[in-house]
Amino acid sequence: MPDQSADEVRRALVGRIDAGDLRPGERLGSERELAASLGVSRSTLRQALGVLEDEGVVRRVPGRGGGTFVSQSKIERDLSHVIGLPAMLRSQGVTAGTRVVTAALGAADEEVAKELGLEAGAMVVNLVRIRLADGSPISVEHATFPADRFPGLLELPLGGSVYELLEEHFGARPGEAVERIEVIPASRDEAAILGVASGAPLLSITRTTVDEVGRPMEHSHDLFRAERTRIVVRSPGRGGITRAARAPGRVVELRAQGVRRTPGPGGDAPGARRDETKTAGDQEVLN
Repeated sequence: MPDQSADEVRRALVGRIDAGDLRPGERLGSERELAASLGVSRSTLRQALGVLEDEGVVRRVPGRGGGTFVSQSKIERDLSHVIGLPAMLRSQGVTAGTRVVTAALGAADEEVAKELGLEAGAMVVNLVRIRLADGSPISVEHATFPADRFPGLLELPLGGSVYELLEEHFGARPGEAVERIEVIPASRDEAAILGVASGAPLLSITRTTVDEVGRPMEHSHDLFRAERTRIVVRSPGRGGITRAARAPGRVVELRAQGVRRTPGPGGDAPGARRDETKTAGDQEVLN
């Protein structure tokens, strides 16, 4: 536990952040300068910063050009709906941006072919993008689409919602998505792209989306910055509870059934409001 002086420092820094004197993403300054401005020793300051880091209020980036930064606000990723990331960010008052890294045709590997219901080696559209929230990277996504079903997809503007493009140009709407979520450490390259420390936790989300008649339309693997992302799942009651033993160390799988929905006036990506079924391994738990 921090001593009283460290706790006072913690509260003073939180007060500055709440007052807007220190904004999300802003560097706090050197330890020497910060300790002097607060009138405490550097060891006391470090103790206070350690508590704030544990609380998610600040993040510390090691190495040259690093330092202590005010944490960005968390983005809620609601798995209860199939919705494009740009629309999701806009709904939370966040400015969405995209950097297209790769957009090309390629041969489906065994996993992608299985998920999309294709023959191994069939042509797919590979799309790798860096997603931005208020100008800073929040995720890297690698999505694949069956090329024969979506001819000309590469000729369309790919900086926004692909779901919107698939509906507008090909009449394909997402009906169900299965997403598998794990926490993994960031590799050196992933850390450099996302602006986090090597080994920092990332949310790894593997998703397969089918259309309203059950035909696979997308398989993707997304990496989200864990310190900026909060997962939300809405599970309506079903009139009873099925109890099942939990299998430790298994990947959590989220499955949702699509219900047709009319897009809102804001032009957000069309999605589906869905009931949730959560499974841990082969064990099903109904809420």
